[in-house]
This record gives sequence, C-alpha cells and structure tokens, in this order.
Amino acid sequence: MDWDDLKLLLQVSRNPKLAEVSSRVGQDATTVSRRLRKLEQDLGLALFERTRRGHVLTPDGQEVARRAEQIEQSALEIAAFAEAGENLTSGRVRLGVTEGLGTTLIAPAIGRFAQKHPRIELDLIALSGFVSVSKREADMSVLLTRPQTGRLKVRKLTDYALRLYSTKAYLEEAGPVGSLEDLRNRTLIGYVDDFIYSPQLRYYDELLPGLAPRLCSSSIIAQVQMTASGAGIAILPSFLARREPALVPILHESVRVDRSFWLVIHEDVSTLARINAVADFLLELMNGRQKDLL
Repeated sequence: MDWDDLKLLLQVSRNPKLAEVSSRVGQDATTVSRRLRKLEQDLGLALFERTRRGHVLTPDGQEVARRAEQIEQSALEIAAFAEAGENLTSGRVRLGVTEGLGTTLIAPAIGRFAQKHPRIELDLIALSGFVSVSKREADMSVLLTRPQTGRLKVRKLTDYALRLYSTKAYLEEAGPVGSLEDLRNRTLIGYVDDFIYSPQLRYYDELLPGLAPRLCSSSIIAQVQMTASGAGIAILPSFLARREPALVPILHESVRVDRSFWLVIHEDVSTLARINAVADFLLELMNGRQKDLL
C-alpha cells in the first residue's frame, strides 16, 4: 500500500463511476480496478461494494477514506505553511468554470496570467455543468449559485446580464417581437431540460410562465451558434451574444435577466499563494470587463 493507492481510494469515494475516475487519473478502468483490489488485499479489508452505481464504499472503506482525507488535509496544510514561509507562488491549480465564461472571457486572458506567474500550472476545466469543489474535483470553481454548505470559501465574482437575441433574417421571416407575448408564437432556443444543472438556467418561465424552447442544447456555445444561424430566439449572456455580429437584441430596454457568478474555493487550499493568485486574476479580470458582462 502506498499514498497513491489511498489517493485513488479518495477519488473513487467522491465519484463511484470507475470510468470517470480512470479518465481523471489517466489509467484505464481495468488498471484502476486492479489497483483497488490490491489495496483491499494489502489492508485485508473489503473497501467497496461493486454495484450498478459503481464502487460504493463499505463501512470499512468509509473509515479508511476518512483517515486518508485527514492525511490529505495534513499534507495540504504543510504545503500551505511552507508556501507562506518561503513566499512561493508555484504549483498546480485546478479551476472549474462554466463553459461560456471560461471559453469567452477567461481563456483569452490566460496568456497574461501565465506571463505573470510562470511557476503556476493551471488546469482550466470549462464544462456545461459544475466541477465540484466539495468533492475535490477542483481546487476552485465558478458557480451560478452561492453554496450554502461545505468547507468552502465563497465570494461573489461578478454580476452579469442576459437578454433576448435573434438575427435580422429570422425576425424578417417570423415577424418582429413587440412584447413578451409574441414569444409564444416564435421558435425559442434554450437548454435541454433534463441537463439543466442549475435552476438559475430556467430563464423562460421567469419571463413568461409556460414559455419553453423548441430547439435545445446542453451547451451555451451551441445555443449561440444556433441563434446566429437564424434558427430562432434565445436568452443569451450579453458577453457571449455581443461577440456574434449576426445577433441583434430584442426588447433590449425592457427585458433583462440578472445573474451572478460565485467564486468557490475549498478551505484546505484557500491560504495557498497560488490559489490566491488565481482568485486575484479572476477578480481583476471580471472588474475590467463589466461593460461586456452587463
């Protein structure tokens, strides 16, 4: 048994699906399964139940995972102590961000960050969904809602606005939109309901009860492209829509949906210099892009 095996145990304790864990650790599922069985043999304990949901911890497995988490936390505290003492700003940071924000605003600014902090290695995980800080899938993450539980440090990153957009070609064919009621007779574009990962993404009901999109995607980038192609009308973040020349606002002065991005950092790493460097970078970036965001 070694620490790498215990770290693998922690990965599986946070996500029982072996295929997803194997992708994260860079090993195939067969190798991961073999390592877990060897760990059980080394300890003489049954750590997992193999179920349809994946590898679920047994009571013995839960106890081993709890103690492994204590070791992991101690290691992080030692790293934080050493980093504070030597004023080092180095190491790897895993940052989870929403797809639109990460692709459109954060990724283009990474070059400046990399020049300023050449010793920081940054994993930018931009997904149509959330990367969990509580489950240690990331050190820090940008979320649409403020978490209410967990060992987390939370601060508002920025507010942003969403508006109705379409193309001139679509509006000429389908007819102008003079009020929200007109949307009932138009093709709306939005999220696939089963894949909505936050209630903050249910925009249409907020505008007018009963409104629902006909053309859907789990990706906001895909929704932007669908709208820009002339397929219909969508509620889009202004910072995304303004980048598409084909898009024009609809009811711009009267319809606006306000949302916020929240920066969430796990308590265990919140004092590390590299974590604070990334947090400062994000706050400075968002403060400088308020015109785009609102």
